Amino acid sequence: MVKIGQFIPDVEVLWVTESKVDTINLSQKLAGRKVAIFGMPGAFTDTCSELHLPNILVNKNDLLTMGVEEICILTVNDAFVLGAWGRSKGIFKEEVAIIGDSASEFTKSMCLNFTVPAIGFYERSMRYAMLTEDGIVKHFLIEKTQSKITTSGADALIEAISKSSPEYSGIYNSQ
Repeated sequence: MVKIGQFIPDVEVLWVTESKVDTINLSQKLAGRKVAIFGMPGAFTDTCSELHLPNILVNKNDLLTMGVEEICILTVNDAFVLGAWGRSKGIFKEEVAIIGDSASEFTKSMCLNFTVPAIGFYERSMRYAMLTEDGIVKHFLIEKTQSKITTSGADALIEAISKSSPEYSGIYNSQ
């Protein structure tokens, strides 16, 4: 499982935008920046689309106020699915980055994968919120429920940042 202080692995993932898909090295992309990453099992799944994503979008500005430079959503899906999801849910318009871990390389290297053959989930990502600074994990929150967002939402990450950084405590307390 993920540990605070752990470096993000040197793996390639898909960086999906409305107009193109790039293969990037994730650790290089995160270098020198403060980035929030929200892991989800898959685009278009009920909990991801109806609960987790809205939680991120509604709290986006508070994360940015806390110095987060980029907000990313990572799922184990291909670029076509993620492009369609980004367009249909307005993710691209919100300027939230979408990362496709299509081969689950990042997810498996961080020991965040799970499989449920009965519903066609193979090597999917667990649900989590993570804050990285210069490619190092500073906060990591794994979801503790299956069909709710209680510990992996942007609100939970804001709370964790607020508790460790007193200068941001007003943001959490105002929620």
